[in-house]
Amino acid sequence: MAQARRERHSDMKLEVDNVDLRYGAAIALRQVSLTAETGAVTCLLGRNGVGKTSLLRAIVGAHPIIRGTIRWNGEDITPLPTYERARRGIAWVPQGRDIFPLLSVRENLETGFAVLPRGQRRMPDEVFELFPVLKTMLRRRGGDLSGGQQQQLAIARALVTRPKLLVLDEPTEGIQPSIIKDIGRVIALLRSQGEMAILLVEQYFDFAQELAQTIVVMDRGEIVLSAPREELNEADVRRRLSV
Repeated sequence: MAQARRERHSDMKLEVDNVDLRYGAAIALRQVSLTAETGAVTCLLGRNGVGKTSLLRAIVGAHPIIRGTIRWNGEDITPLPTYERARRGIAWVPQGRDIFPLLSVRENLETGFAVLPRGQRRMPDEVFELFPVLKTMLRRRGGDLSGGQQQQLAIARALVTRPKLLVLDEPTEGIQPSIIKDIGRVIALLRSQGEMAILLVEQYFDFAQELAQTIVVMDRGEIVLSAPREELNEADVRRRLSV
């Protein structure tokens, strides 16, 4: 059964082709190209301010690009707004989590229903299997959770949408080590199921190295390294990540 699922989704991938993005006169991305395939983790590394978040915003439709093409599952989604990309199975967990602090945990999770057809608006059992702590906190307000619990809630909310592409922007930022390990296990499990592509932005090479099949390194709005994990020179990657 698992093998059949992998074969069914094996042709689904994200393709970013020669993308340029500006903020006013400032160039944030220059001719950026990458691919993220179903059943694998693609990790985007780089120092602060090199364009990693800008690239994710371009992919999910939160900021328009001025040149290039973004394709998902063979479809050109470049002109589509964020909600249409979400309806096509693209889920974004932004940096800083962006949960709703005054809504309960349950209500935060249910905001993921918005992009689903009415008949699919139910909570997947997997959400609480992956994040059991959330099941005990359904009535608590999101703002009352710890930073690590809020990060778990943000990922769980994305999973409620039943994504085929999961885009994660620095999920380990400001999180205690025990929850970083939990998040790593969740990402590894989702990867092993072979039903979604995962694009992960990180600053920590060790976390990326453990999870990713492909590692991409950015600097000054450009991709300077991209290769399967086992083919990269670790010292070179670490040098490019140092301040």
